[in-house]
Amino acid sequence: MKVNWLEHILGDNWTITPAGGSTGEAYYAQTEGKRLFLKRNSSPFLAVLSAEGIVPKLVWTKRLENGDVITAQEWLEGHELNTESMKHPRVAALLSKIHHSTELLDMLMRLGKQPLTPEEILKDLKDNQRILDRVDPRLEIHQAMKFLESNVQQVEHHVHVVCHCDTNHNNWLLSAEDQLYLIDWDNAMVADPALDLGMLLHAYIPEKNWEQWLEQYGAVPDEHLYERMIWYAVSQGLSFIQWHKMRGEYEEAAIRTEDLIHLMVKYQII
Repeated sequence: MKVNWLEHILGDNWTITPAGGSTGEAYYAQTEGKRLFLKRNSSPFLAVLSAEGIVPKLVWTKRLENGDVITAQEWLEGHELNTESMKHPRVAALLSKIHHSTELLDMLMRLGKQPLTPEEILKDLKDNQRILDRVDPRLEIHQAMKFLESNVQQVEHHVHVVCHCDTNHNNWLLSAEDQLYLIDWDNAMVADPALDLGMLLHAYIPEKNWEQWLEQYGAVPDEHLYERMIWYAVSQGLSFIQWHKMRGEYEEAAIRTEDLIHLMVKYQII
């Protein structure tokens, strides 16, 4: 599927393939001896991520007459991590590098991102749920919301970092040259690192290994960190359910709901 802005930039001798993703604005492009990953209106943040070696190398950036910005990155041979490979220490190391990077934090703050607070997260979830309740009210969803509301003050934390906000295994790319990348930064925020940690550890790391994993990451685990991780895991679970429902993806929303219920049972939230 070719679109005008790709034809304008690349010409007719490139093979263009949609790359999927939530925005529908990403494409793979290849011609003789050249392969690129193209995206429209990526954040300027991409340049810093490339310089830090967190995403595949940024090859060029072009601005169109209408103001749109096109970025081209290396299209690498490689594969997404699976659930088992998420346990590898290099995942902890790369997430630690991201969370401890002052360059990434400074750039995202310059782009206007202010720290995301638990109160703001809860407000957004409530606003979305008021709309969705008219379609599909579920007791478990309201129990999750009540848990978040009851604990929102207890999870306040004043150290903020760059958070990816979707550390799903599909967003981790291991190249054929054995280089690990974390891709798809469209939803990056400045927030409590527990936002990323909660999702990743609950989804992929057996609880008996959390302390060891967090040491590899570079954190000293304590009760407050665990409380924040649970809170953010529940909030992200709700957020993904709402996102899929708003897109009409009810089967995926149902799977996410079952995952959330399992988490809530584990921690006696329901």
